[in-house]
Amino acid sequence: MAIKSIHILNVMVFQRQWRKNNGDCKDDEWKEGDSFSEAFHLDFCDGINVLIGENGVGKTTILKMIYAATQWSFEKTNPGKTKRLLDFFSSQLKDSGALKNGSHEKEYCYYKVSDGTHVFEDSLTLNGILHFDDWLGLNILSVFIPTTEMLSHAKGFLAMNQKYNMPFDGTQVDIIVNASLPETREIPDSCKMILDEISDAIDGTVILEEDTFYVLKKDGRKIDFSLEAEGLRKLGLLWKLIRNGLLEKGSVLLWDEPEANLNPELYPLVAIYRAKRTADGDCRQLSCVVFWYIQIRRQGYA
Repeated sequence: MAIKSIHILNVMVFQRQWRKNNGDCKDDEWKEGDSFSEAFHLDFCDGINVLIGENGVGKTTILKMIYAATQWSFEKTNPGKTKRLLDFFSSQLKDSGALKNGSHEKEYCYYKVSDGTHVFEDSLTLNGILHFDDWLGLNILSVFIPTTEMLSHAKGFLAMNQKYNMPFDGTQVDIIVNASLPETREIPDSCKMILDEISDAIDGTVILEEDTFYVLKKDGRKIDFSLEAEGLRKLGLLWKLIRNGLLEKGSVLLWDEPEANLNPELYPLVAIYRAKRTADGDCRQLSCVVFWYIQIRRQGYA
């Protein structure tokens, strides 16, 4: 996987009880004055990584931190994509102070993402990026799928977002940008079968016409994306991202709550896709879907 670890210190969302027993923290470097119980460290493996935890412990924040770091690995980005780091967490933040741990506001606060060789560090204390020079130019392709389904709101969205302060964070903006990209001319063989399986599940393919997404059914009907069942919209988005060439070898997929609004009978399809992609070496992914597939297999549904 392109991302090997993340280290976080004094960020508000991470509850002390979730990290105080994390032995991995003991192996990291510590600055003078750091509080041991207020740091959190994760190492990632190649392939699928699973984040499991109670509400409010910071799973989504970890994904957003990784996504923010990968987006800043490009020297040039799509003009429509998010550039301001804070916007990945919320469009309403004026400075990084809101992300700090309230009980340690005056202490050093940061998150640090590493690929094993290079480091991206966003200092929330100094309101700036550290260790950035060797990170820029790595061009780590990544996609973040947020919990909120966004393609139904695509018509006029990007133009409005450029002009007004829309109440959507950077991950929600970027997923519309990614889905709106043109399709690739060639499809890798390993992706063709997956696209066919997802197409069977949604009974069609996803198209973009005049700034609006539709599901083009196999019988020729064109269904507005907003009229599809929410679980099928999730699969439709996955189909479009694959078809646009965004989930290929070396890319990172960060999928927040992939099981939400998805019929349990479709869990195996998503899990098999992710397992096959990893086995084929076409994609390195970070998500929670394997956990849910294991759960339904234990219950005898797959």
